Amino acid sequence: MATPTDQTSIIEVRNLVKRYGDATAVDDISFAVAEGDFFGFLGPNGAGKTTTMRILSTLLKKTSGTVRVAGHDVDADPDAVRRSIGFAMQEISLDNLASGYENLQLLGVLYGLTPREARTRAEELAQVVGLAKVADRWVNTYSGGMRRRLDLAGVLMHRPRVLFLDEPTQGLDPQARRIIYDYLRRLNADGTTIFLTTHYMDEADALCRELAFIDKGKIVQAGTPAQLKAGMGGDVIALKFRPDVVLEQAERVVRSLVGDKTDITRGGDQQISVAVKGADQFVPRLIEQLDKAGTPPLSLSVAQPSLEDVFVKLVGRSFLEDDESQLVHGRDPFVAGGEGQS
Repeated sequence: MATPTDQTSIIEVRNLVKRYGDATAVDDISFAVAEGDFFGFLGPNGAGKTTTMRILSTLLKKTSGTVRVAGHDVDADPDAVRRSIGFAMQEISLDNLASGYENLQLLGVLYGLTPREARTRAEELAQVVGLAKVADRWVNTYSGGMRRRLDLAGVLMHRPRVLFLDEPTQGLDPQARRIIYDYLRRLNADGTTIFLTTHYMDEADALCRELAFIDKGKIVQAGTPAQLKAGMGGDVIALKFRPDVVLEQAERVVRSLVGDKTDITRGGDQQISVAVKGADQFVPRLIEQLDKAGTPPLSLSVAQPSLEDVFVKLVGRSFLEDDESQLVHGRDPFVAGGEGQS
């Protein structure tokens, strides 16, 4: 990951803080994204990632700190920032009673293109996202995946240098997700910097070259997917036990073999997991000792660590279900539609 002082950085964040009264949504974070990178900003709902993205895209005022995007300060020159970025939010905003082409052309004109330029660009993007055959149809006839692809095409009408994507494939079926993945890879290969937030760890692993984990408003770790997974210290052994097995007793057996310095994670439904080196030699000894203790596992699996495993190790839990959008929405007058809402 680039540093905030790196001259190649297209996004620079220094000591960023965002507070809502007594609640701190973003707590003094600093990071940078190099131009042309595919950057993943990962964390559970409520971690501060959507708040950070809204600040970077000028939709939300920060409390303190310095933020520059595409060479422009988000406070001193927000219009220049907006001309340099595209932002695909979680909520898709399209006119259902207009065609795909009409939606794109309207956005193009709003971005400053002439009607002829907007039509040409709309036709180009409809072809790229695989919607050329249906672009003359009303949007209310589109599937969820088609709507998301049209939404992505819309934020690219003005050829932004930076594309912000907030949960771009949430709720889509696997086939629709793959289509969008292929499109985003091509877009990034052509030079567009992409800043992605997502709950799907496999998505981040497949797309992103650099990652940062955020939790409770703080960045807890950053690096490439390979670097982060290498920090787990080996393969992950997952054990599941019968309901009548005392999990604490099984955990003591595992602890006796791995030592006090190795993290053991307890999951729901009678499960524990541990990362070890040399799993092929460790597993037979583990099964033998668990059998001797009267706590044989119901199932055992060995796998390379995932980004979800990394996150659990870093913060001690899996992704939570609190929704940070409830904190942002209606609490800050700089969020569109937020003023005056309860």
